[in-house]
Amino acid sequence: MKDLFDQNDMQYLIDDMKVGDTWRIFKILAEFVEGFEKLSKIDPAVTVFGSARVKEDDPQYQLAREIGAKLAAEGITVLTGGGPGIMEAANRGAHEQGGLSVGLNIELPYEQRPNPYVKKSITFDYFFVRKVMLVKYANAFIILPGGFGTMDELFEAITLIQTGKILPFPTILVGKDYWCGLVDWIKNRMLGSGYINKSDMNFLQVVDTADEVLSIIKEFLETSSRAAR
Repeated sequence: MKDLFDQNDMQYLIDDMKVGDTWRIFKILAEFVEGFEKLSKIDPAVTVFGSARVKEDDPQYQLAREIGAKLAAEGITVLTGGGPGIMEAANRGAHEQGGLSVGLNIELPYEQRPNPYVKKSITFDYFFVRKVMLVKYANAFIILPGGFGTMDELFEAITLIQTGKILPFPTILVGKDYWCGLVDWIKNRMLGSGYINKSDMNFLQVVDTADEVLSIIKEFLETSSRAAR
C-alpha cells in the first residue's frame, strides 16, 4: 500500500510552493511601486477610517461627508480605503467640494466595492501593502465608528507612533459616545497595569464635530510647516 505521505510527492509540493512564493514577491513589489508612483504628490492628505456598513441615512455617514468636504475646502486630500460606508461618505464630501478624493480599494468577499466618489483609485490584493500606503501618505488619521478593521488600523497607527517607526501625527477619534468606553479601558486597564506610559494617552484625541477635526489638523499642519523651515 502506498504511503499517504509519499516523500517524493511532498518534495514536489514544497518545490511548487517555493515557485509560487517567488512570483508572489514580484506581485507585492508591483503593488508597492504603483502605490508610491500614484500617491507621491497628494500631500497634504488625511486618511479617514470607519465602518463599511454605515448607510447614507446614518448620522455617522453625514458627519464623515461633512469632514471630507471641510478637508477638501482647505486643500487637503481625503484618503480612504475606497469602499462603502464611512469611506464613501468622506470621499463623497471631498468630491462634492471639488477636492482630491483618493480610494485605496481591496477585494473582499463582502462589503468592499469601490465607491463612485474617488478621483484617484488603486486596487490592492494585499492588506499589508494597502496599510502601508494609508499610513505613509497621511498627515493625520480620522477614525469614525467601525468594526475590527477600523480597530486594526487605529492600533497599528498608535503602535507605529509609540515605537518611533513613524513621526507622530494626530490620531483623531470622532464620536465620544462610541469611543469613550475604549478610551476608558485603555486608561484603566492598559495604563493602570503599566503596559503603556501615561504619555501614550496623548496619541489619541476624541472629538465630536467636523470643526474640531479640522481645527486639530490645521494646527498640526501649520506647526509642521513652521518646524520644517
